[in-house]
Amino acid sequence: MSVVAEQAAKKNYLAGLREALLEEMEARPDMVCIGEDIGLLGGAFGVTEGLMERYGPQRVIDAPISEAAIVGVAIGLAMQGRPVMAEMQFIDFISCGFDQIVNNAATMYYRTAGKVNLPIVIRGPSGGYGGGGPYHSQQNEAWFAHSPGLKVVCPSTPADAKGLLTASLRDPNPVIFYEVKELYRKRDIEEPIPDNHFVPLGSASIRRPGNDVTVVTYGNPAYLCLQASDELSSEGIDVEVIDLRTLVPMDDETVIQSIRKTNRVVVVNEASRTCGFAAEVIARINEMAFEYLDAPPLRVTRADTPVPWVKPLETAVLPSVESICDAIRRVARF
Repeated sequence: MSVVAEQAAKKNYLAGLREALLEEMEARPDMVCIGEDIGLLGGAFGVTEGLMERYGPQRVIDAPISEAAIVGVAIGLAMQGRPVMAEMQFIDFISCGFDQIVNNAATMYYRTAGKVNLPIVIRGPSGGYGGGGPYHSQQNEAWFAHSPGLKVVCPSTPADAKGLLTASLRDPNPVIFYEVKELYRKRDIEEPIPDNHFVPLGSASIRRPGNDVTVVTYGNPAYLCLQASDELSSEGIDVEVIDLRTLVPMDDETVIQSIRKTNRVVVVNEASRTCGFAAEVIARINEMAFEYLDAPPLRVTRADTPVPWVKPLETAVLPSVESICDAIRRVARF
């Protein structure tokens, strides 16, 4: 394969994440990775495959099954100025490290009056649609969006996975990084990914321009929203799809500018409805763009229930193309 062909070769979401880790580990000899099975196994999904062979067990640390210990060690290393990637094998189990994250990592910069930075990225696979049941299907990003001192990221494309992870690893303070495991090896979203790709945190992406209704989303539902938009175009509804990419800090300006044009909005997220991040997006829209709205904002979310194991029940409680289309039609016809 020629150099040009190699550069243009399409890569999946997982490859984008691995490239970001490899490039940052290579560029920063003091960087450390820690997590369960990330070394010898290469991670439960293969994101860290090859890292231990390349950089050794002192920099790629296989940790015991204790998320609290993983985050605690990461905080200690970061306090010494060492950048750290801490992997949660599934993001659901980040709850076991919750105290270390929200009471220690998130507050360190504030408690030391800006004297101590914690360059930590806590990343892991998240989300449903794969039949994982209640312990392996959560999108719990609202927990951390609510905790000052943390940035929260959730990419939906392979290039964004690499670029945003690179940006997160270079950030001087803690980032919670949600990887959509259903996208890891999804073939139809593969795309070329540049070397040393960097996507700044806090910048949304307009995935589809439109004039009639704004849809704000992130993660796996971005693809459901794009599919819904394609279906509704035949009904004469022109939908603009905004992929937030970064929840904290959120790109308010891109969302508000879109609503000034469309005057209607639907917000879609995979997490449960009550106090989910969709509610925060709608609150900001009401505060900053109420005068531009010609219809009440609507949200499409998971039902307020754990994610069922049985596939028909899982499908019933999660956002779908059908439920997104219904919401868009309602605001378009209001």
